[in-house]
Amino acid sequence: MSADPREEGPGTFPPTRWTLIRSARASPEARRAALESLLRTYWRPLYVFMRRQGLDAEPARDAVQDLLVRLLEHDFLERLNPEKGRLRGYLLTAARNHLVHRHERESAARRGGGVAPMPLDFELAERIASEDARGPDEAFEREWAASVMERALARLKEEFESGARKGPFALVLQFFRPGEPPSYREAAEAHGMSLPQLKTFLHRARVRYRELVREEVADTVGGPEEAQAELAELLRVLKR
Repeated sequence: MSADPREEGPGTFPPTRWTLIRSARASPEARRAALESLLRTYWRPLYVFMRRQGLDAEPARDAVQDLLVRLLEHDFLERLNPEKGRLRGYLLTAARNHLVHRHERESAARRGGGVAPMPLDFELAERIASEDARGPDEAFEREWAASVMERALARLKEEFESGARKGPFALVLQFFRPGEPPSYREAAEAHGMSLPQLKTFLHRARVRYRELVREEVADTVGGPEEAQAELAELLRVLKR
C-alpha cells in the first residue's frame, strides 16, 4: 500500500492519520511530525471556537498557540484511540479544558515552551470568526467542515497543476466555488468545448472531488464505517 493517500486509486481506503499517529510513537521526531500535521488541520476551527467562547482576538491567538504548545509537549498522542472517538472530538474537549485553566497557563503561552511556532494565518481565521454568529461548538464544527472541503479542493487543484488531470482548473472553480456560475453554454464556448465535453469534464471533477473529501474525512477516523458516519456529519453541518 502506498504511503501517500493521494497515490491510492479511486475506491480504496487510504492510510489515515490514526495510522500515522500509531507509527509515530516509535520516536519523538515522528511523534512531533504527526502531531504538527494534526494541528495544522485543526488550529483554525480551534481559533474560531475560542473567539465564539468570548475571547478577544489577541487572547484567542494566545490560547490557540498555548494549546498547540501543550499538545506538542505532552503525551497527547498516547491518549488518542480511534475506537473511542474522533480526532475533532478529542481536540474540542482539549480546547474546552484548556479554557478552564487558561489563566494558569498564560505565562507558558508567552514563553512558548521552547517550541518553534507554526505559521498560522490568524488574519483569515479572524475574518471567519467575526462573521460567524454560531455558538462555540457549532462554529468549531462549521469551520472543521469548511476546512475539509478546502483541503480537498486544494488537492484537486494540485492534480490539475501536476498534469494528473487534464483541463483548466479555473473552469472547475467557476462551478465549485460559491457564487453564480456561468451558463454551461457560456463556459463551453469560453474554453473551446462542446456542451457534452463540458458536462463530462465537470462530472469527472465532481466525482474526484467527492473522493478527495471522503479521504480527508477518513483521515481522522478509525475505519470505513466511521468514515461514512463522519461524512454524513460533515454534510449535515454544511446544510445548517
